[in-house]
Amino acid sequence: MLEDAILGPMMESDVEFLPLISENEEKDMNNQELPPSLAILPLKNTVLFPGVVIPITVSRDKSIKLIQDANQGDKLVGVVAQKAQNTEEPTKEDMNLIGTVAKIIKMLRMPDGNITVIIQGRKRFSILEMLSEDPYFTASIQGIKDPEIKDEKDIKVLVSAIKDNALQIIKISPIIPSEASVAIENIDSPNFLINFIASNLKTNVKTKQAILEMDDFKEKCESVLKYLNEELELLKLKKEIQSKVDTDIEKQQRQFLLHQQLKTIQEELGSAGSDDPEVAKLRSKAKNKKWPDKVQSTFEKDLSKLNRMSSAMPDYSLTLNYLEYLVDLPWGEYTKDQFDLKKSEQILDKNHSGLEEVKKRILEYLAVLKLKGDMKSPILCLVGPPGVGKTSLGKAVAESLGREFVRMSLGGLHDESEIRGHRKTYIGAMPGRIIQSLKKAGSSNPVFILDEIDKVGKDFRGDPSSALLEVLDPEQNNAFYDNYLENEYDLSKIMFIATANGLQAIQPALRDRMEIIDISGYTVEEKLEIVQKHQLPKLRNEHGLKSKDVKLTKKAIEHIIEHYTKESGVRSLEKQLAKVMRHIAKKVAIGESYSPSVKVNNLKDILGATFFEKDIYQDVKVPGVAVGLAWTSVGGDILFIEIGLSKGKGQLTLTGNLGDVMKESATTALSYLKSHSEKLNIHPEIFKQWDIHLHVPEGAIPKDGPSAGITILSALYSALTQHNVRPYLAMTGEITLRGKVLPVGGIKEKILAARRAGIKEIILCKSNEKDILEIKQEHLSGLAFHYVQEMSDVLEIAISKNKTQHPKDLNIKIKQEVN
Repeated sequence: MLEDAILGPMMESDVEFLPLISENEEKDMNNQELPPSLAILPLKNTVLFPGVVIPITVSRDKSIKLIQDANQGDKLVGVVAQKAQNTEEPTKEDMNLIGTVAKIIKMLRMPDGNITVIIQGRKRFSILEMLSEDPYFTASIQGIKDPEIKDEKDIKVLVSAIKDNALQIIKISPIIPSEASVAIENIDSPNFLINFIASNLKTNVKTKQAILEMDDFKEKCESVLKYLNEELELLKLKKEIQSKVDTDIEKQQRQFLLHQQLKTIQEELGSAGSDDPEVAKLRSKAKNKKWPDKVQSTFEKDLSKLNRMSSAMPDYSLTLNYLEYLVDLPWGEYTKDQFDLKKSEQILDKNHSGLEEVKKRILEYLAVLKLKGDMKSPILCLVGPPGVGKTSLGKAVAESLGREFVRMSLGGLHDESEIRGHRKTYIGAMPGRIIQSLKKAGSSNPVFILDEIDKVGKDFRGDPSSALLEVLDPEQNNAFYDNYLENEYDLSKIMFIATANGLQAIQPALRDRMEIIDISGYTVEEKLEIVQKHQLPKLRNEHGLKSKDVKLTKKAIEHIIEHYTKESGVRSLEKQLAKVMRHIAKKVAIGESYSPSVKVNNLKDILGATFFEKDIYQDVKVPGVAVGLAWTSVGGDILFIEIGLSKGKGQLTLTGNLGDVMKESATTALSYLKSHSEKLNIHPEIFKQWDIHLHVPEGAIPKDGPSAGITILSALYSALTQHNVRPYLAMTGEITLRGKVLPVGGIKEKILAARRAGIKEIILCKSNEKDILEIKQEHLSGLAFHYVQEMSDVLEIAISKNKTQHPKDLNIKIKQEVN
């Protein structure tokens, strides 16, 4: 309520203006005749009540002029409150229409040019009409008399309660002087008492203005009492909280002194067994720990420090948390490996179909570990498109070894302290996620999956991939240093398995520390086996179905694979199968009759129209069109390259959202054809008189990579010579200006894509022949391969010997124009 003190913010020299008036004076002010018009003084954050004395500082030019003129005249001004406190130049609309006539009691000039004036409220008034705005506001007014106070019992009770509450607030508040209670006691006019207390309420201008405008005295008393009660309760709560805080501080100080005295006595007596419960608990846990001597020394040193420390000290909880983490970590605790290689092979085969290279590598590791008894764990990195089973493979490996399984997702990780931890002196410090994971696993030799290692970020907080160098280096991870532990931890027994969708984003130094194992996409046959062995039993169980409730025919599964998914893995396939399960589950739940056997002709009603077509290759009998093979994040795909010729000046236009590498391949291919035009039977004038437009369809999809060089070359040569590219032929390889064909990657994904599309022949670089030999023979059935080293060999194989029926051969036309 009275945060500015009962007397208002007055100076000591103004004490003679104590706001105490008698009932007779109040009646005289209420019956005072007012002039028909007055100068209007708007106030920003103050409401003046009749009888109340307040000081105000005047800084506006209009207001200063108004005060000066009024002080020389009858010293009366009309004071109104502004509706908005932040309005610097108020208009009539910005002012309340009901205010208080004030009399200037004293005016003081300040050194800064402002004027401080002490005014006393006399009588309420309302503005009838604004007469002028310059040099200050003047308005015609009408006085408002305060109603006579009825001698009613409930009004007396209200006034008495208001006075009592005000006195209590003065007593409780530490910033209101006790003399203010004398002023309250000496006020004998109920109306002035209410006005005086309302003027000093700790509330906003809008509320005070509402109280000023009230004509009903009882209503005014009830409103003031309401706000007084709220202020009194708030002050009581503040006092209670402050008292509790003071008591707690005194208690903590007393405990600290007693604790320190007890420590001193114990040290002097040399008493043993004086540990507090937390210290005793930590000492008991540490008895059987197999940690290094350095860690033992650190533990004993910090434990002794904790025993001498008061629990009220800030460092107590930090030291306690640190010691608890040291004790809870599995120092030297290892699970025993299972060396039954046949059983391990069965577990791997049971959980994953295919992935022969990975399984072979795991079994090799187990074999060496069994023979040698100990070896540095390999850092395997499984690279492949999404949904091929990289992450879930880690669980199968852990099960086959009999080890604990830990998975740590690195996607979006950009803070180095997530790996190395924070220094323990920081508030909220924690170990790195490597150490945290080992604590959860309870073993120092788990199978540790580092998921999405190619998606590690980097910013001003450090480079996490650089921090991973120490973790994944077999030569130094036996002494991994965590900032929080401030000790080395042996990670060499952990079997780390990293996963990635691609190698391009992995730091070269980090890639060098890992053994890369490519996991390419699955064939239709492999997906069929995965569905039948793994996905169908799992999905039936998840949807509450039994084997008799739903049966998918082999042809139905193949139809879903070929027409509803387009991926290397099986994640989208599982989603489509889940739709089938939900469809059947609904029928089972409502008791509707249905056929449990799901066939091909039922899939359209369940899954909707097909998304993809199996044989997406179409024989294009137009020169200038060639088919390439591309690698994508979801496997392989075929790519059409289209060339169009038009009369012009030999300009090359590239469209189809191509990246820099493909643009360079197009320029290189065109340069090769120009430099070898005579050998390739292309008239040189063609390059000067015809514009070439190269387009790759589906322009909304970005395309880039070093795989389309020979495809672009073939398409250009086909367009310039008007010979078609051989049908059902696809190719992949990069080119050079010297006419060489270079090998490319992603061969298995590209071969699977070609087979799905109905391609029959494929041109590859000779160096890629080794990649073909690694693919199972059943995946290559129906495909013929041509291995080349020179670009001329590509054109020899790719271009059909029969010319297309074209209106005019370009070479003949050019020769005629030149001659």
